[in-house]
Amino acid sequence: MDRSLWVAFCLGIVLFLLDETKYADATENGDSTSKDADSVRGGGKDWPMLYVTTILEDPYVMARGTELEGYCIDLLEKLSEMLHFRYKVGVVKDGKYGSLSTNGNWTGMIGEIVRKEADLAVAPLTITAIREGVVDFTQPFLHTGIGILLEKDTTLEDASLFHFLAPFSKEMWAGILAAYVISSLCLFLAARVSPCEWDGNEETPFTFLNSLWFGAGSLALQGAVPPPKSLSVRIISAIWWLFSIVLLTAYIAGFSFVLESGSEQLSIQTFEDLVKQRHLEFGTMASSSTLRYFKDSKNPIQQMVYESMNKKKDTVLAQNYQEAIQRVLDSNYAFIGETVSQDLAVARHCNLIRSPEVLGARGFGLATPQGSPWTNKLSVAILQLGEAGDLDHLRGKWWESSCSHEDHDKWSPLKPHALGGIFLILALGLALGMVVAVIELSKKSRRTADQEKKSCCSVFTEELSQRFRPREIQKPETAGKSKP
Repeated sequence: MDRSLWVAFCLGIVLFLLDETKYADATENGDSTSKDADSVRGGGKDWPMLYVTTILEDPYVMARGTELEGYCIDLLEKLSEMLHFRYKVGVVKDGKYGSLSTNGNWTGMIGEIVRKEADLAVAPLTITAIREGVVDFTQPFLHTGIGILLEKDTTLEDASLFHFLAPFSKEMWAGILAAYVISSLCLFLAARVSPCEWDGNEETPFTFLNSLWFGAGSLALQGAVPPPKSLSVRIISAIWWLFSIVLLTAYIAGFSFVLESGSEQLSIQTFEDLVKQRHLEFGTMASSSTLRYFKDSKNPIQQMVYESMNKKKDTVLAQNYQEAIQRVLDSNYAFIGETVSQDLAVARHCNLIRSPEVLGARGFGLATPQGSPWTNKLSVAILQLGEAGDLDHLRGKWWESSCSHEDHDKWSPLKPHALGGIFLILALGLALGMVVAVIELSKKSRRTADQEKKSCCSVFTEELSQRFRPREIQKPETAGKSKP
């Protein structure tokens, strides 16, 4: 009897250990870790148990001794508290996210969900149409896209010869040139119309060339030469001085930022730049949704990206995220992957940078078996966490940067709409100056008409025609006149 009880006891212990190790958290060399909600929270013994599959990826899930921590673990704990369930976490056996193999079976976490070896997949799992066909996804808990991760030293190039033009965009420079020419023209016209500047006996100092010189001198803060006399010319001059001061202030501020940022700029801004260059190899993670995105794309540039990666798939496709980051750090390699993960790498490694272009907006979601009653509950809980700011708090907690970066990506050349107000003030000032010049001439015309008993309009017209009539070149009198 004692022998049979001993055998039954041993058999029970073996079965218990097998059940525990089935969903244990495996490390890379096969050691086990486990994390149960009961060990973190008191009570809840009657809550349903969910078996969770995940993957080790910093900062989503990381092994710290016998415990797991990270963004996804914190998210799982919050969902457990909201929906009242216990959970056991197991690291996916093959270390893959999930793709359709050649034999028609799913690998990775998606495969475990499809085979119902797990009730829930909590990881940076990209929501795609092909995966949605075999599992159910919740609302995304993180939004991301596809970007290019680069090592700074291999992708920065010297600035161009005209780098001093960088503070303003091309449109801005065109607007400044147009404002300069129009203001000089208005200055010339106002000086010619105003009686205080031109009385018909001598040429006004504000010729068109002198007006252009006056505007250029104001931009260089070189004073007012020639000095304006009439109210209309002074109004136009004052408005142009104000415009020049604001413009110079904006330029100096922008150029100072350019100089502080260094005289180098990123040589690879887009995927087209990546395809055209030859000194960097580029790739993504094998069997990833990013690779499938480029494979299925109809865009010519994106097709070229896939063809290049497919030709060298044995050397450029990384097996995991850590391997990809290390290759970027150690060799001439550019990694194409999820921008949210690349932002983490940039925060942790100060010599990495992400290119500006982002493709294929997408999201990370939790995966459940098709028809699972937990899908809708988890989606609502994720939306509530987002509205409460908890997801942003978790993002800030696990994506904290250890680098003091200059905000290169946040700066761009100044565009006309940024200084639209000063352009508007300049236009109003020029219009006001021209109106005042006409009023000055009309007052003089009225006085002349009263003295000569003529109509004001005819005198005004004569004054205008006299001012804009080409001056005749007077021929000098011959010295050899006959004496009387």
